[in-house]
Amino acid sequence: MPCSLVGTELQDVHPEKAAPGAGLKRPSQATMADHIFKRLNTTTFVFRGYNVTNLGRCGDLLNHPRFGSYLLRRLEQCGQIASDVMHREIDLVGRVTRREETDLASYSDAVALIVAAEMAHVDILQQEYGVVLANAQYLMGYSLGELTALVAADCLTLEDALTIPLALSEDIAKLAPTCTLAVVFSRKATLGAALVNRVCQEICAEGNGLIGISSILSPNSVIVIGEGETTSRLHTRLSEMTSDRVYVKKNPHKWPPMHTPIVWRENINSRAALLMSAMKSGFTVPKPPVLSLVTGACSYTDWNVRDLICQWVDKPQNLWGAVYHTLRTGTETIVHLGPEPNIVPATYSRLAENVETQIQASLSTRTLSTLVYRPWLEALIGERAYLLRAPSIKQLTLEDWLLDEANQ
Repeated sequence: MPCSLVGTELQDVHPEKAAPGAGLKRPSQATMADHIFKRLNTTTFVFRGYNVTNLGRCGDLLNHPRFGSYLLRRLEQCGQIASDVMHREIDLVGRVTRREETDLASYSDAVALIVAAEMAHVDILQQEYGVVLANAQYLMGYSLGELTALVAADCLTLEDALTIPLALSEDIAKLAPTCTLAVVFSRKATLGAALVNRVCQEICAEGNGLIGISSILSPNSVIVIGEGETTSRLHTRLSEMTSDRVYVKKNPHKWPPMHTPIVWRENINSRAALLMSAMKSGFTVPKPPVLSLVTGACSYTDWNVRDLICQWVDKPQNLWGAVYHTLRTGTETIVHLGPEPNIVPATYSRLAENVETQIQASLSTRTLSTLVYRPWLEALIGERAYLLRAPSIKQLTLEDWLLDEANQ
């Protein structure tokens, strides 16, 4: 996949700092109806993952006279599932009512809260607006969101999807205190994930801590999570190996090291596989297709769900592969579900900004639009033509639309 149009700002995404809805266009109600209700075949619904803040606007939605009952039902349902799995009371309704944010100590609560909010959004779309989610182009989820997407696509039951991360949540969270999350990027050249992965493996082999890529954001940026001083050692090694300056921005918060080899410390992947062996669901092809961040493609079938989720535990999230897939296959609208989504909206927005900056000197917006949709020119330009579609992608944060615009 080409990287010459990616620019230099995409790598600055911080998982918790990307402003909610930053850069998103706020369509009118008519635009919303046009692009979701009438054009589902070019709409991708995206579910968010864990963050250091997870309430978003759930408090406002719970108090909403029209939509509050949907969230209440899902909070009660997911809270009960979580309580059963964790063998302690998890009162999601009380937490949202008090507007009490989650933290690392309440990681299990955060998992259940995020899924509850996302499923409430699905319910509202289906029951209030008649949206048939099965007719959408794709569902997609970042990290935890991929499990919710599989529920929304009628592949996994809610109980099965929640039990997997909840049953392992305490052991995952206890790995976080010794770990550092960092965004690694180069402003000018491609910073290949293969190179970063190789250096991470070399550092792991030294026996002084594990480190691995947790997410591939773009061809020149990745998120890594490492134990101890491994992120500093990675910075040093990469700087010695590449001619362009490599930047490492360390995040001050502590993150559960999902999608990295650090989970091997607690045998999280093998334990997840054992849990999934008893799942009753997972034998149905997701409908609509779920665009997996394990592979960056629509890879789920009626028999490989367990295998892919097992890889989901300790393999990087290929966000860039999934974003590129939507550009390549004609997605026009991205609808973000869940409370305060951040990293995926920011990725699309910054890519669009980078592309516009790259071409503004030579092409007007109207010329660009014409260029992207002329097949003969697309063939001449090659794969770069797909990246040129980024500025035309419309994004919508459903939480904001429901609370700010739906009743106007």
